[in-house]
Amino acid sequence: MTIDPATIDLANPDLYTTDARFTMWGEYTRADAKVWSDPGLSPSGFWSVFSHRNVAAVLSPKAPFTSECGMMIGFDAEHPDNSGGRMLVVSEGSWHSTLKRLIGPFLSRLRAPELQSVLHREVRDIVDRLRSQDTTDIAQSIGPRLPAAIVCEVIGVPLSEREQLIELTNHAFGGEESSFDSMTPSEAHTEILFYFHELIERRRRQPGSDLVSALLEDARLSTEDVLVNCDNVLIGGNETTRHSITGAFHAFQASAGTLDALHADPELVGPAVEEVVRWTSPAAHVLRVATEDCEIGGQKIIKGQPVVAWLSAANRDERLFPDPHRFVPDRTPNRHLGFGNGPHHCLGAALARLELRALLQELAAEARGVELAGEVRWMRSNLVQGYSSLEVSTEWR
Repeated sequence: MTIDPATIDLANPDLYTTDARFTMWGEYTRADAKVWSDPGLSPSGFWSVFSHRNVAAVLSPKAPFTSECGMMIGFDAEHPDNSGGRMLVVSEGSWHSTLKRLIGPFLSRLRAPELQSVLHREVRDIVDRLRSQDTTDIAQSIGPRLPAAIVCEVIGVPLSEREQLIELTNHAFGGEESSFDSMTPSEAHTEILFYFHELIERRRRQPGSDLVSALLEDARLSTEDVLVNCDNVLIGGNETTRHSITGAFHAFQASAGTLDALHADPELVGPAVEEVVRWTSPAAHVLRVATEDCEIGGQKIIKGQPVVAWLSAANRDERLFPDPHRFVPDRTPNRHLGFGNGPHHCLGAALARLELRALLQELAAEARGVELAGEVRWMRSNLVQGYSSLEVSTEWR
C-alpha cells in the first residue's frame, strides 16, 4: 500500500513528542506503507518505510542504497553531509571497512575487562544517587552518565576532563545543564570539536592506548578524519544508550514486577536487555539514498531519492512482536532492529549491551520497583526517540 503523497511531512519533529506516534507508526506498519513526504524540513522530500520487512530490506548488505549522502532526514543526493565518505557512519566500501577495523576493537566485547572498573564505579554511583533522593529525573541526571563515562574511557579523555566533556555532551545533544544556560546546543558541540582538536594534538606528542592514538597512527587518516570519527563515536556512544538507560526505568514502571523477576532469575537479564533496546528504540530512523532505480515492497524508488527507514516503527511491528507496546522482559525471539542491520549495524552494540546489563543487574539486586513522579516528556526530535524528562521514585529492597 502507498499512502497519498500529500498525507504528512514525517520530518516534523512535533509528531514525535507524544505517544500518538505509536498509533501512527502502527497504522503505517500494518499497511506496509511507503509514504512520500514533500519538500519541507527536508529540502527534496523523502520516502519512508515502516514495516520490519521493508526496513530490513533497505538496510540489507545487497540493497542498492548508500549512506554516504548522510544518515538522517535533511540530507540527500543534492544536499549531502560534509562528512560523507569520511565518517564511519556515512561511508561505504573499502574506506568503511578500514574505519571499522580501526574503531571496532575499541567498541567490542574484548574491551570489557578494561572497562569494568569504570562501569562498576558509574553503576554504583547511579544507585547511590537514586538512594539519596526521594525522586530523580532519570533523563537529566542518570541516563547520560554511564554511556558518557564509557565513551570517554574509550576515546582517551583524561579523568580530570571528563566531567566537563560529559556536561558539554549532555547540553549539545538534548541536556539542560544549568551551567551552560548562555550556550546553545550548537555552540556546545563546537566546544566539543575544539576539545577534540586539542586532544588530538596532545596525543600526537604523547600517544596512548586509546582510540585517538590508534587513529593517529594510521597514515591514511587526516587530522580531520580523526576528528570527525571521534565525534561520531562520542555521539553514537552517548545519544542512543542514554535514552535506552532512561527508557529502562520507564519500562520498569510500565511493567510492574520486572525487577523482581530479574532478581529471582538472573538469566533473564540478557533477554531483558534486548527488550529494553527494542522497546525504547532510541535511534528513530536512518536514511539511505538509492544508487539506482529499484523497488521496496512494490514501491518504485528513483536513483538519488532518499528513503527513511523508521527503526522505531519496525521494532513494534506486531507481525514479529506480539503485543508490541508491552515490555516483555523474556521476549523470545526478539529480532529487533534497534542497532540497525547490514554493514552499518551499530559498532557500539556490544558496549551498549554491557552498560545495560550492568545497570539491570545492580538495580535488580537492590530495587523492587519504579514509580513515575512526574509527567513523561519526550524530546522534540525526528531522529532520536528520547526523553527530556522522566521523574521517578524507586522502591528499594
